[in-house]
Amino acid sequence: MPLNITTNAAASSASYYLAKNQAALQKSMTRLASGKRIVAPYDDPGSLSVSMKLNASISRLSGAQNNLQSAISFLEVQDGILESAGKILNRMNELKGMASQDPMKSAQDIASYDNEFRDLQVQIFQMSEQTFNGVSLFANFAINGTTESVFRTDSTNHTISIHTSPDGSSGSKVSLHKAALLSAITVDASDLSAKAFSTANNAAAAGTGGTFSFAASTSADAMTLDKVSSAVFEQALSNVAFLRAQVGGSMSRVTFAAENIASQKTNMKAALGRIVDVDIAEESTELAKNNILTQASAAMLAQANTSADVALMLLR
Repeated sequence: MPLNITTNAAASSASYYLAKNQAALQKSMTRLASGKRIVAPYDDPGSLSVSMKLNASISRLSGAQNNLQSAISFLEVQDGILESAGKILNRMNELKGMASQDPMKSAQDIASYDNEFRDLQVQIFQMSEQTFNGVSLFANFAINGTTESVFRTDSTNHTISIHTSPDGSSGSKVSLHKAALLSAITVDASDLSAKAFSTANNAAAAGTGGTFSFAASTSADAMTLDKVSSAVFEQALSNVAFLRAQVGGSMSRVTFAAENIASQKTNMKAALGRIVDVDIAEESTELAKNNILTQASAAMLAQANTSADVALMLLR
């Protein structure tokens, strides 16, 4: 092999491998520092594309999960008001018994019971007007004659759709029904056995013609205890119990949907991790190897640079 000083092939080769090993060392350090296997698009373009799509799906699932938690809160507030309405109806029934079944009560005593009975009707009406973050909790028919909601009659005008998948409106959804509270406590006493319910509002027919409503917008529109029988109270309580059962069924479905989304989200995160997360054990081994190779390349480059000393010795 000829000896020359203008071209040092050994030094060039050592320099090339030093740069290569140093780049590999830096990549291993970057992967370990970031915890990611894909630190640049050219590392794995296909896996990068899949990971971006999975990330987007996980983000949409997080949004759907938050929506379902809000739906559960909506139903809990709705059920709480229905429970209070049932308690008020029980109190009304108690007032009916005390006002009509106790001969010791004077006309003034009965008038006092009537005052409380009227006030409780106003209280139920005000409860039916409650909202959840600006959204009405109940599908009440309006006194001024707008679209009415009838008890135990489905209407798409009184439902809220909650999306339960990362596909948005094209995916699965849960419909929450706004309970028809006012309609449920407005009953036709002439046909209780057939469960015929009137949609007439209190202002139009308060305790007249066999129609009884246990809610009134004002005390002046409320009916008195002598216009209603105990059977009507029982029917109204039964209707409110049905509404609570309906809310419970919706809450059960929403809860299962929330659990399903949580499971999907967990599995998608695991899939994403298998694609983008670095294997610490494997990469630390690569780091050690590249570190040794870098040091060896640097040492060999130093040795190659000293090979020209032989030529100088011959020239002396």
